[in-house]
Amino acid sequence: MTMSHQELYDDAMFDYSTGDYATALGKLKSILEAEPANFDAQLAVAMCHYRQGDYPTAIAEGHKAEKLKPNEQLVHTNLSLFYMKSGDKQTAEKHGLQARIAGWKENMATPAAGTPPADSELQMAQPKLTPMKLPEKFPDQPWKKNKPGAVPPPAH
Repeated sequence: MTMSHQELYDDAMFDYSTGDYATALGKLKSILEAEPANFDAQLAVAMCHYRQGDYPTAIAEGHKAEKLKPNEQLVHTNLSLFYMKSGDKQTAEKHGLQARIAGWKENMATPAAGTPPADSELQMAQPKLTPMKLPEKFPDQPWKKNKPGAVPPPAH
């Protein structure tokens, strides 16, 4: 039985999550051989190299992901991290700024009214817009009432 690219990717992400970066890399690279424009796999390849401490390869693989989606915030966030770890603070700051700009663009590009977002199943649960009914009378503070026959506390 052969796995679909998505199943193989999910499998690779499990390997990644357990720290088995070499196994994850093998699976991700086989996805990219068949599907060179698979952005998620490309981004994950860069992260595997980063986790292995191979910053130059992580940077090179991160730039391949950047070519696939140049305005993707995560690409620039990752590249900023990779460059910072490799000691290139200036380039890290440049990608950090690009990540912020990408984030701003994403926030400003709100969909038109009535248009469902592209990843509608990924949306957070929406708050109910029905107003909360408040009680008409708030209870007194029963814990402060003296019981019948109880001695009141001494005055200070």
